[in-house]
This record gives sequence, structure tokens and C-alpha cells, in this order.
Amino acid sequence: MADKKAKKPAQRATSNVFTMFEQKQVQEFKEAFGLMDQDRDGSISLDDLKEVYSSLGKTPKESELKEMLEETGGPVNFTKLLQIFGDRLNGTDAEDILMNAFKTFDEDGKGFLERENLRELLTSMGKPSERLSDVEFNQMLEGAPVDPKGLLDYGAFTKQIKRGKEDD
Repeated sequence: MADKKAKKPAQRATSNVFTMFEQKQVQEFKEAFGLMDQDRDGSISLDDLKEVYSSLGKTPKESELKEMLEETGGPVNFTKLLQIFGDRLNGTDAEDILMNAFKTFDEDGKGFLERENLRELLTSMGKPSERLSDVEFNQMLEGAPVDPKGLLDYGAFTKQIKRGKEDD
């Protein structure tokens, strides 16, 4: 029994990132990561980026390379690279950006938004091309943590968007 418990948390911690892609894609990303990790230390550093760009005949400013690494929020190991690719391919923002977006509409700061107020905001505000239709809004909130009173727990929703449902 102890062996099963020891294996399960490790699998759960990384499974979402690796299940975002087919095995063939993961292998291709691993090869690309190997090309970028010039010093083979398991993470992409400033020096690694310099060498990659140099091999492509490019010489970006060091400040630009530092900015790239700062955007990732920490060292870029292979798992982090998969998360970045997943975020870009799925068209979602980083978790903290999503949380802050929801917080701007949370007037009382309790961590909940009224479903109908959110519907009104997302279907009527902004440029017409950015507004959601009622169908898109309903699709967005399908399976979201909305209680019987119509309150969306946006912290749990953000985690669900970024990490998947915990019980899946």
C-alpha cells in the first residue's frame, strides 16, 4: 500500500502537463528542449538562449533575453516548457493573470462573482469582436463551480481552467 500512495501524488503532480499533448508531440518538444538546453543542465538559461540565437545568426540584446526568461516566472525546465506551450496553444493566460482579471470584478473581495453580472459584463462590454455571445458564455461556464445561488467561485474556476478538474 505504501508504494501505491508514494506513486500516486507524483503522477498527479505532473500528469496534467504531460496529458495536454500526444506522446509524439511530447517527444518533439523534448527534442526541441534538448536543442535549446545547450549546456545540458536540464534548464534553459540566458547563456543557452544566447547560443541558440547565435546558431541562428541572430544577436538579440541581453535585456530582451532576460525579459524572455522573466516572462516564464522561473527556471525553464522541460515541464515548465510544456506548460508554456500548453498555455500558448490553448489560448489561456497564466493563472495569476486570470485571477487578477476576475478580482477586478469582485467588488466585495469575497472570491465569488454573480453569474448574471458576469454574463452582462462579458456579453456587452468591450469591442464587439471581443464580446461573448450567450452561447459562448454558457459554454465557458459549462462545468464551472457555480453554486445554486448563481455565484461563481472564480479561484476554483481559475484552477479548473489551468489544471483541470481535480477529480478527473
